Amino acid sequence: MTKRASVVSVSSPSPPRRRSKYTLAPLVLIAANVVLFALFFVWPAVIGLLYSFTNYTGVGAFQWIGLDNYQNLFGDSTFYDALTRTLLYTVLFVPLNFVVSLLAANLVVSKHAKGGSVARVIFFIPWLLSPIVVGVLWRWMFGENFGLVNYVIEKFGGDAVPWQSNADLSLLVVVMAAAWAWTGFTMLLFIAAIKNVPVSYYEAASLDGAGPWRQFFSITLPSIAPTSFIVILLNTINSMKEYPVFVALNNGGPGTSNNLLVQYIYETGFKRGQIGYASAASFVLMLILMAVAIIQLIVNRRVENR
Repeated sequence: MTKRASVVSVSSPSPPRRRSKYTLAPLVLIAANVVLFALFFVWPAVIGLLYSFTNYTGVGAFQWIGLDNYQNLFGDSTFYDALTRTLLYTVLFVPLNFVVSLLAANLVVSKHAKGGSVARVIFFIPWLLSPIVVGVLWRWMFGENFGLVNYVIEKFGGDAVPWQSNADLSLLVVVMAAAWAWTGFTMLLFIAAIKNVPVSYYEAASLDGAGPWRQFFSITLPSIAPTSFIVILLNTINSMKEYPVFVALNNGGPGTSNNLLVQYIYETGFKRGQIGYASAASFVLMLILMAVAIIQLIVNRRVENR
């Protein structure tokens, strides 16, 4: 009887394994993302890279010209001016946004602060606005002939400040407008990070006699270092690609003194009809951003391994 049962168990085929719907669902979602990524990123990137080696103007046929666009680009003084202004804007914007957002986050989460929920909403509203709206609002405030700021200055007996006709002041206004618009989002990142710091650290520091500033520099800043790294990385990449706030506020002016790289690429490609040349500039910008991201990743990893 036992021998017969063993024969039956060996000879009978095992039932086919059915794939669980919980296995198929992730595969379907991943496949959809892969298709979208290939359709809206990989394919345009490949086309752009191809155009950068041609004299394509946007219509008709094009010719293969090799590295001529890149060689001309590295000898173009207008490109270097736009790159320099972009780097200057990034150097001003990233620290300003970091400090203002971190200060706002600390004030909001402080146990001594009143109305923290209302403050969060007020700080977050600018981030919900379109960059075009942000530019228009700040243009109303800092217009030379009709701006609110110059109106107040003149009412107190001062002279109108050339916010728009002075290149440096015009850039400074854009930096402040962008920092104001991004403070809400960055503040939320810092709030989440600060709330994850164990309260026992602060209690132990208080018992040792450490004041608020000592606790901030010795506990808060080191504890939120990963979030600080993400904030700096995101702000650097976003500022290198800034375009709508400049266009809405002063259109890169006065003149072309505040044209950033993205505006230079847009005007070269779509206003002058030099798609191939603009594609080469776009890939140079992408290489710069990749270099910035890699350097920041290396620095962050070394800091974490200490």
